[in-house]
Amino acid sequence: MGSAVWSDVPSSLQCRVTGEISLTLQPKPRRLMLLLNPCGGRGNALQQCHTHILPIITEADISYNLIQTERQNHARELVQSINLEEWDGIVVISGDGLLFEVVNGLMERPDWEDAIKMPVGILPCGSGNALAGAINYHAGFDQAMGSELLLNCILLLCRGTVMPMDLVSVTTCSGARFFSFLSVAWGFISDVDIESEKYRHMGSARFTVGTMVRVASLRTYRGRLSYLPVLDAHRPICRSITLSPNGNLSPLKRSQLHRTISDIGLCEERNVMCKRSSAAFDTGELPSFETSPSPGSPTALNTSRFTFDSVPDDQMQQDVLLPNDKEPPTHNHVNGPEDDLLPPLNQPVPKSWVTVEEDFVLVLGMYQTHLGADLFTAPFSCLDDGLIHLFFVKAGISRTALVRLFLAMEKGTHIELECPYLVHVPVQAFRLEPLTRKGILTVDGERVEYGPVQAQIHHGLSNVISGCDRIRMSSF
Repeated sequence: MGSAVWSDVPSSLQCRVTGEISLTLQPKPRRLMLLLNPCGGRGNALQQCHTHILPIITEADISYNLIQTERQNHARELVQSINLEEWDGIVVISGDGLLFEVVNGLMERPDWEDAIKMPVGILPCGSGNALAGAINYHAGFDQAMGSELLLNCILLLCRGTVMPMDLVSVTTCSGARFFSFLSVAWGFISDVDIESEKYRHMGSARFTVGTMVRVASLRTYRGRLSYLPVLDAHRPICRSITLSPNGNLSPLKRSQLHRTISDIGLCEERNVMCKRSSAAFDTGELPSFETSPSPGSPTALNTSRFTFDSVPDDQMQQDVLLPNDKEPPTHNHVNGPEDDLLPPLNQPVPKSWVTVEEDFVLVLGMYQTHLGADLFTAPFSCLDDGLIHLFFVKAGISRTALVRLFLAMEKGTHIELECPYLVHVPVQAFRLEPLTRKGILTVDGERVEYGPVQAQIHHGLSNVISGCDRIRMSSF
């Protein structure tokens, strides 16, 4: 009788009564693929990873596999071939350029509709760190730089909250199409971005030096800018979701993370302990911080061990992922939703569009709050408002007024200056046709082929690990 009754008791309850632990009942740690660019920014990403990142995410019981990129488009190739079911997120430890590769690599997969929903995150170890600045702002932190910004982003990553993020499809004159999460720039901003590559060893200060050089020799560009304005810039309510232990996107409550640092590799040790069902596990040796493979990691992905001694001196000054002072990279076929608002580049824009032909100092289409960690360019933007915030500065502005604009941009007060040369328009799509023969075009800070380009917003196409339950809402 007793044994019959006991057999009817659910196995989960039997575990509690007997004290036995079933591995299937224990929460599975989140599994993150970490992609690190060892030459981004000042080239100290590896050191930052060892000192700050791995100890904290290990304490948060997050298992990971750290892969160091070895060449341009390495990350792009990796995410095209991995089994996404084995991962709960892909996080880049670099600047914005590495995330550009990841996003487009996901879009180049045959299963792109599911792949692009894979949560992506960023831990800022580059020069600009624009997306990290935006995530930091939406979470309610004060504007931060350097190690403070990195620490904030690590803690937000550990919280695991995921939010939808807009992507913008960009088509160039050759027909190449790719997806952008940050900006399209022409003129002053793209000039500073690319021409300051020679100062990369200075970190984020390279942009200050580049700005001073470019202001001293201010250029203007003739161009035709057409756009589809948003008359009622309605902001959709942003719903947040979190990463559950089984890898699905569903509501999950987690305890507050304390700012404590544990031994590197603790997550891996816990997994081994559970597998062996040991009562105790104690080790005096720390595994190498260069890799802590998660359970079920694909065997085809061997973590690249990279030391600074192996980096040639001529590569330490530049980002090996995309040497912007050289030829732009070739792009593979990118899938994605149809650009239903854009006519072919060789056809005129619809009559409902607005066209401006001017001499410009700069043209900037952006969809995040920050253009850099210290450039609060679009304070009214949010991660999935479905808008491209189009800015342009017309020729005629004085050098003093231009400097004043950028100084005010550090605090997001540049719109309040009511500068007659600065125009901001919320749009859904735009086309830029440079009429000046030479110039620089960038997408997410990466140089692309020069010529006519057009772009369209795709609302909430991707997911970003933001770490915040809601984002700030504001009106224009």
